[in-house]
Amino acid sequence: MFCGVLVYGAVEYGSDGGGAMGGGASVWKDGPLSAFNLAARKTSTRELKRTCAKSVATEGTFMVTGAAGFVGSNVATALKERGAGVVGLDNVNDYYPRGLKRSRIAKLKEIGVHVVEADLNDASTVRKILDTCRVTTIVHLAAQAGVRYAVKNPGAYVHSNVAGFVTLLEEVVRTKNPMPKVIFASSSSVYGLNTKVPFSESDVTDSPASLYAATKKADELLAHTYNHIHGVALTALRFFTVYGPYGRPDMAYFSFANNIVKGKPIKIFKNADGGELARDFTYIDDVVRGTIAACDTSEPSGKKPDGSKPPFRVYNLGNTHPVTVSDFVSTLEKALGKTAKRDYVPMPKTGDVPFTHADISAAKRDLGYNPTIALDEGLKNFVHWYVEYYKDGKNAEDTNYVPM
Repeated sequence: MFCGVLVYGAVEYGSDGGGAMGGGASVWKDGPLSAFNLAARKTSTRELKRTCAKSVATEGTFMVTGAAGFVGSNVATALKERGAGVVGLDNVNDYYPRGLKRSRIAKLKEIGVHVVEADLNDASTVRKILDTCRVTTIVHLAAQAGVRYAVKNPGAYVHSNVAGFVTLLEEVVRTKNPMPKVIFASSSSVYGLNTKVPFSESDVTDSPASLYAATKKADELLAHTYNHIHGVALTALRFFTVYGPYGRPDMAYFSFANNIVKGKPIKIFKNADGGELARDFTYIDDVVRGTIAACDTSEPSGKKPDGSKPPFRVYNLGNTHPVTVSDFVSTLEKALGKTAKRDYVPMPKTGDVPFTHADISAAKRDLGYNPTIALDEGLKNFVHWYVEYYKDGKNAEDTNYVPM
């Protein structure tokens, strides 16, 4: 049996404006996740041109990878609403139930954003999007997420987070006039076992605590390399525990809501010393604003005649107010109007870190980043969406989902 071997299939493109884009990558893999064997769905050239059309002449054309995901769908929406041309790319894998991803895609379709369903390692599809749309900026948010699942399926992380990023960057450097600039999602997890707080971009990040964190650190190193050799304008954004409406069912706050509503106990992890985990929870709208600000402030890609190049940039996007998981649950209880049954258990050795705390001074200085949504307001917004989206037993695949 083949494991993690990439095999490219044929891709055919029509010669006229309605030409179809089909075929795509096919990857054999031994394991439960179908992310490795998804072929690109057909997308017409006409459809690509329509989604990439700008309504404001001064705006750019953006390709958002991971557009069916939580952060990706929100970034794509914000960009389209301000008049940019936007095309999405997502393999719509089954790491968590696809229904929520389909809902996000449907919402994007309503505002004129088309999501191409293909794996990031499908270089032919990436090439076609870049050429057809003349993409000026790539917001790369596609990734295999989840710290604990990496223990069960490490190949999925190397395939999506490392190989996929290289595939994308190789197509970027082959693109001229313009060579797109790239803003990509790193993670607060790269700080790993760092004990200095708050976490600063200048801190040493060579002690990852999980394979997921290692792949995100690898992405930052790869970005630095492509910036140095090819002059690609690359910006890494270290996200800190993003939450909000249409969020990911594998995240703890989502599982907490599911279990509290059902009257089931929730597990709250404690460190070996008995202390609680704390997280710098950051609301989705703040992260979206920071991401778009990173796009707007990035220099163009490409080396100048004198050999100079745009800088490789790294920024934390957090809230700067970490809270313990117990305090977070108390706020969620208040928003739901229900009391949680708490079960305090030792933290499993799967790569979770005890706390996160972002120093956002660099993002404030360079991006004008200023998070404004407090935890109580953010959770009220999440619960308002959650109650409506799942009322009367609708979309039960999410509420019954148990993270892998």
